[in-house]
Amino acid sequence: MTKAFRPLAFGLTLLCGGCAENAGKMVSGGKVCERKSVRTTAYTDSEFSHRRWGVKNAVGSHLESGEINSAAADWSQFPVGTKFRILENNEVYVIDDYGASLVGTNTIDLYMPSIRRMNQWGTRKVTIEVLEEGSYIISLKVLKTRQRVRCVRRMVEAIEKKVNGRF
Repeated sequence: MTKAFRPLAFGLTLLCGGCAENAGKMVSGGKVCERKSVRTTAYTDSEFSHRRWGVKNAVGSHLESGEINSAAADWSQFPVGTKFRILENNEVYVIDDYGASLVGTNTIDLYMPSIRRMNQWGTRKVTIEVLEEGSYIISLKVLKTRQRVRCVRRMVEAIEKKVNGRF
């Protein structure tokens, strides 16, 4: 390795390693690397309380299970499109749904493809690494038309405070 290349290699090592080691917030190549401890629960489209919506999420597409999985949260804390990885099992999720019982909590509801997997997961406190921050603006667009529901109004109010506070 040439002497001129060593500082560059060292800097890149620090940058890449810093994202994985940093417990705070760091932006690296458009990615947000922030670790958070959150309570998680699980849901599935076949459980009784979800049958009304079937396999659709809050943005109208299918709930996903696979390489990237669907998750639900309070969009004023985790806006739609937030992508995160659970450190304990390395699974990646994206917030594309919300639930009334999640509003005002630090809980993320993870989509599972079956009742068996949902029950196996149960409730767990995990550390997540936020890979990409979602959009409060898109969250507002989706939620504004649904404000007749109390939990949605609460999310809209909280998001508007955050968005108005940024400018």
